[in-house]
Amino acid sequence: MSETQKYAVLPLRDIVVFPTMVIPLFVGRDKSVRALEYVMEQDKKILLVAQKDASDNDPKADGIYSIGVIASVLQLLKLPDGTVKVLVEGEERAKVERFTKTDEFFEAEATTPPEIEGEDAELEALARSVVTQFESYGKLNKRVPPEVIVSINSIEDPAQLADTVASHLNIKISEKQELLEIFDVGDRLERVYALMEGEMSVLQVEKKIRNRVKRQMEKTQREYYLNEQMKAIQKELGEGDDSRDEVAEIEDRIKKTKLSKEARAKADAEIKKLRQMS
Repeated sequence: MSETQKYAVLPLRDIVVFPTMVIPLFVGRDKSVRALEYVMEQDKKILLVAQKDASDNDPKADGIYSIGVIASVLQLLKLPDGTVKVLVEGEERAKVERFTKTDEFFEAEATTPPEIEGEDAELEALARSVVTQFESYGKLNKRVPPEVIVSINSIEDPAQLADTVASHLNIKISEKQELLEIFDVGDRLERVYALMEGEMSVLQVEKKIRNRVKRQMEKTQREYYLNEQMKAIQKELGEGDDSRDEVAEIEDRIKKTKLSKEARAKADAEIKKLRQMS
């Protein structure tokens, strides 16, 4: 177990920050702003921990998860509306042992438990599987930028790979928190793979539904277009000489009219109906 240290705590809403992750955060709550101001005067290290209920504007200690990430504040900018934009970089997992201050801002004693790495051969096999699966996931989820897929292929550290992939998955906050709390790298890679597989199944179903709806819309539009063409033809042909054979006249004019294959097939079907009626 690592040595216990005190950290100012920044509770997060609707986001889980992983080690090596660089991300901008917009902070508006007074306690959180004071925590950032404090660390900027110290070593710029802050403990980022997700809160259990994102709608809680003033969470208590028991409303904050016990596993978070020690992060460095890279940049802080105060905005005109009083909020603060801060750029942070996650460094390592941390476990909150106890909160020591909750009035001015959250402060906690925390440790940084070591990660469990396991056998190299097994980790390498798991890492390859995760990379391959993520490439397929990126093809289905258009929100994953192509450069992210390229960068994933260049990550050699299995722990970093698991965390980077986890940060790009479109999964629930509780599921991301679950991944953050797994210190065994092999177990984390397996869980990332399983969550990614489940998400891909959903994405594939969504794609099938979109394609089915698109085909139905195209079919409806095509039928509407053909019906409008037939109405126009019938209107034009209805102005002919009544003394002639009406069906023959219509058939003759259709032959002289330039139509698409589908429109001609529709017209021929209508002629057939007219012959049967005459």
